Amino acid sequence: MKNLAILGSTGSIGVNVLNVAFAHPEKYRVLALSAGRNTKLLKKQIEIFKPKAVALLNESLATDLEKTLVGKDLPKIFFGTEGFKRLATMDAVDTVVSAITGAAGLMPTYEGIRAGKEIALANKETMVMAGPLVLNEAKKQGVSILPIDSEHSAVLQSLQGHLKEEVKRIILTASGGPFRNMTRKEMAGVTAAQALKHPNWEMGPKITIDSATMMNKGLEIIEAKWLFDLSIDQIDVLIHPQSIVHSMVEYRDGSIISQMGIPDMMIPIAYALAYPRHIKTGLPSLDLVKAGPLSFERPDLERFKCLALALRAASVGGSMPTVLNGANEIAVDAFLNKKIGFLDIPELIEKTMDVHEVQPIDHIASVMNADGWAREKTMENLLTYA
Repeated sequence: MKNLAILGSTGSIGVNVLNVAFAHPEKYRVLALSAGRNTKLLKKQIEIFKPKAVALLNESLATDLEKTLVGKDLPKIFFGTEGFKRLATMDAVDTVVSAITGAAGLMPTYEGIRAGKEIALANKETMVMAGPLVLNEAKKQGVSILPIDSEHSAVLQSLQGHLKEEVKRIILTASGGPFRNMTRKEMAGVTAAQALKHPNWEMGPKITIDSATMMNKGLEIIEAKWLFDLSIDQIDVLIHPQSIVHSMVEYRDGSIISQMGIPDMMIPIAYALAYPRHIKTGLPSLDLVKAGPLSFERPDLERFKCLALALRAASVGGSMPTVLNGANEIAVDAFLNKKIGFLDIPELIEKTMDVHEVQPIDHIASVMNADGWAREKTMENLLTYA
């Protein structure tokens, strides 16, 4: 029996984690849940799973939730970053599912590692911002970080039974998003509503926009570098519109091993929770005949400039990936709120990156300082778009 703290339980990943836990009550007990603002769904989750503690974004939301809960054995209610940290460090918790969107997930995840918790990681920003620090702490505490992202889960599965020194490269696949075949001129006029219509996956708004710009794949490259101890030139990206091959590992003898399956996040979630075993998910089998031909193509770095910016940040290293991430979060929010156009997203990020003086990431405080600087500078640059 694993005792879970699920950070981000009302998002698409968190909901699927709870689906896995509900299907296997003999394996998983939900002890803690956290949400941002979705108190309605969180209340339903509390009624079903009866956690010992929950946390919300702020005190007002926590107070409102507390007023609506009735009955016995009600959970303790916390709020804010400190509240999320308390859930991640609860004594009885074995595994922290890190599914909070964006940089907000870093500190609770890091504190969970420091407390000796196993991590099921859906928050890629944790590794993008502070990869070496997070890994060093995990090694120090003797805990595992198991990826939930479908691409990194595919790599993990394809690595089983092989030696690290035999790996030549990994190939991360990308759907290409809704604008894969658009010209830059056409992309200039796309709306947030169009960008939020992903062809294959059901995801939250921020990650869906990242998929449309291909920043998501750039962040995954940086995450993969740290998770699998690779150099950037050992990581390739191919666009695979069908989202059937989730990623591949090529070995030095030329063999390529891939992980395939229907595009459903319950598969990588179940693997992260049950690692190294595969448990039942109730999902249909992949029908390769109905799936049709599988195609691959190289990404266009001129049309999808966010991917090029992520590769630049990965090559520079230090605080630059943190700045990339912080600037991107501000830019995506501005696009969703109709303050800038779709192609302004990479332009705004690049303006911030261009003036950043790279610093070493040698302490968690240096990460937060770089993140704060990036957000402030990007907000300043955003004023020029008014």
